Amino acid sequence: MQHIYHLSHIDLDGYGCQYLTQQCFEAIDCYNANYGPEVTARLSEIIKKIEQDRFLHGERLEPLILITDLNLTTKEGSWIEKEAMRIGAKLQLLDHHATGASTAERFAWYKLDTTRCATLITYDWLQQHYGFDKAKDLAVIVQAINAIDIWLSDDTHFEYGKVMLGMISGAREVNRILFPAQDRAFKLSLIEAARQRVSDDNAPIRLDDDLHQIKKAFFRQEENNTKDNLVASYVTKLLTADKQRLTITYKGYKGILGYNVGNTSIIGNACMVENDDYDFYMDINYRGNFSLRSNNKMDVSAMAAHIGNGGGHPNASGGKIDGYKDSFVYAEVRKFVQDYIDKLCK
Repeated sequence: MQHIYHLSHIDLDGYGCQYLTQQCFEAIDCYNANYGPEVTARLSEIIKKIEQDRFLHGERLEPLILITDLNLTTKEGSWIEKEAMRIGAKLQLLDHHATGASTAERFAWYKLDTTRCATLITYDWLQQHYGFDKAKDLAVIVQAINAIDIWLSDDTHFEYGKVMLGMISGAREVNRILFPAQDRAFKLSLIEAARQRVSDDNAPIRLDDDLHQIKKAFFRQEENNTKDNLVASYVTKLLTADKQRLTITYKGYKGILGYNVGNTSIIGNACMVENDDYDFYMDINYRGNFSLRSNNKMDVSAMAAHIGNGGGHPNASGGKIDGYKDSFVYAEVRKFVQDYIDKLCK
């Protein structure tokens, strides 16, 4: 059985590729990365996942590692080719960045086309090899992504693509490192909503006008509310469901550690109300700045002063961890923070 492991970039073009593959394949796991070390980290995750799936399914598994809208260095290409051969996986890379030219010349699985965006390259590849979208229902939304990504300002759908570009870059309600699957689902839902409006009269203006309601529709559970409250409720449910993975401790107190979640006043307080068995909530960003919240369980201002030269109020405080080492792997962030706290508390 063929199983796709799809790594793509974190912009409109990257998610556009996954919008297509998730409709083409039933068995697919998706991953996203920005350029740099995160690419290798995500590819390593894919290799581990294939090894786990191989253990479960044996030779029945036919893994294909698909990489889109990301150019690899020659070193990265050599590494992933060697790993793919070791575990019996096929490789396919579809990209349009000219910086990958030297790597593309070296590897047969590296398809480079600088004249089109990765979404259009992927669309044509899926049509050629899998008979995808024979009715061409997705052709117009693909054209819009292509127009903005390679800046075809005279294209009919350029302005629509421009709205979509901002739509994805501004979709920060769910942290992609902490909750990658949910963040991806949110962004792909935005692209689907854009597809439904692409042929409307004044489509760019309509999409721009509708975006607030489109986002609210994704986060709405039962009753309507303000967008901030809907997002807070949604993220709080994610934090609560995954709190075992997110747990840290401080002097016998138990807390939930978020990463770049933001909106701590609303989400932190909601998280404390929802999780009465926890004493504090901590959200840390990529610079080591953190916010703390409690619900009369402990004095987080004392904790902030101790671990981050910070302060504030007993239920709401903040500070900064000196020497903080960031990571795009949440487990490494949690380990760093816990080790840092443990060292101070000895």
